[in-house]
Amino acid sequence: MRISLRDSLYELSSEISKTLQMIFWENVYATKGIQIMLKLHPEWEENKRALFSEMIYDLIRWWRLLWYILDRDPAPEEKDLQKLIPIYLFFKKGDLSGLQKKREMDANQVIQRIATTKNQRVLRESIPDWLDNQGEQELGSRWNVVIASLNKYPDFVIRVNTLKTTVKELVVFLRKEGIIAEPIDWSPDALRIMEKTNVFKLSSFRAGFFEVQDTASQLVSRILDPQSGMRVVDACAGEGSKTLHIAALMKNKGKIIALDTQEWRLKGIRKRATKIGIDIIETRLISSSKIYKRLNKTADRLLLDVPCSGLGTLRRNPDIKWKLIPKDLKRLTILQQELLEKYCRITKPNGRMVYSVCSILPSEAEEQIERFLKNHTDFRLLNEKRYWPEIDGTDGFYVALIERKA
Repeated sequence: MRISLRDSLYELSSEISKTLQMIFWENVYATKGIQIMLKLHPEWEENKRALFSEMIYDLIRWWRLLWYILDRDPAPEEKDLQKLIPIYLFFKKGDLSGLQKKREMDANQVIQRIATTKNQRVLRESIPDWLDNQGEQELGSRWNVVIASLNKYPDFVIRVNTLKTTVKELVVFLRKEGIIAEPIDWSPDALRIMEKTNVFKLSSFRAGFFEVQDTASQLVSRILDPQSGMRVVDACAGEGSKTLHIAALMKNKGKIIALDTQEWRLKGIRKRATKIGIDIIETRLISSSKIYKRLNKTADRLLLDVPCSGLGTLRRNPDIKWKLIPKDLKRLTILQQELLEKYCRITKPNGRMVYSVCSILPSEAEEQIERFLKNHTDFRLLNEKRYWPEIDGTDGFYVALIERKA
């Protein structure tokens, strides 16, 4: 007998509540909170794990709106958090049965409160006031469609590891594993997975045939255009998705120096590189300014994928909008300017660098590059590209390709 969505969610209600407590009252990121709870329940079947994860992300996504409909402020008690489930089921799935069973919930009142949200963007799109003001200030009327698009579910996209296979070969291989994948015309290494599945359990993933990476993120390395035999520096390597893509584009020939301030990230890059057959990456921990100053004028290509608000990734990371505050945004824009100043000299004369952010805000993107070029006449802008969720179906991204003059 098939269990209804409502019954499945009520069965998970205690775990859902505990995870929301971690995320909103213990300042744990959503991905980490979900990971913690899934590890506590290895007995859950795959569809139950997927439902749990999806529900957490949706409750985070519509957090402000759901509490408004409930007509109360967010509260950490389990009994209060569990009231979000019938509200969600009615608001998103049209299931009124949960409300009817809750005596303290008036269905007519709930319907009326939902109706009042349609003309209030902060409620309709479930965002904090400050973010709504910032978005409107920077994007004007475009903010309406951008924030609405950022509340939609993202495509699930993978990047083919061309060192081990081709797009066509992987499509066939995945089909044998029961997975339908389609190429994306304007992104040569990308495949869109057409049905929800846990790709990390696939033999093709374990064999290193692909990595999970959004389309726009993949195109950053394409715009950098690294060639075999070049010396490339990835100055803000993070967990290394773009580093590994650059290595594949270089056909594992040349040299990549991956820099980061956290050793655990660099360790992760080394582990991932070994798994997929890459041996041209050297990792260096930025322990002092000497680390990057020694690289002055040595890079044919420089990637500056700098820390940013991450607002372009709200479709997959909705908790960002609740954890980010205006002070963070100011701190990040200052950091971005500092990193541009510090690292631009790594580029050789006639060499090129890419500045990229997964943000939809011009203050982190176009305005940073305009300021940089005004102060550095020995650099020139060759190209800049915006990726918009409502137009391109990707995360929101900005990429600038800059050349250092001879």
